[in-house]
Amino acid sequence: MNILLIIIAIVAVILLITGGFVQSLNFLLWVGLVLAIIAVIVFLTRVITGRRGV
Repeated sequence: MNILLIIIAIVAVILLITGGFVQSLNFLLWVGLVLAIIAVIVFLTRVITGRRGV
């Protein structure tokens, strides 16, 4: 019975860690998408206004 409780505890910890990992990757994906959209907007404003970056 103790071995079953240990296995359940290990599985619960692994699921908790992977769940947090997936959640953090999801957050980083959204941050990356927002940064990519900002970069495209800045690029388009430079192209439209004719300013040259260094």
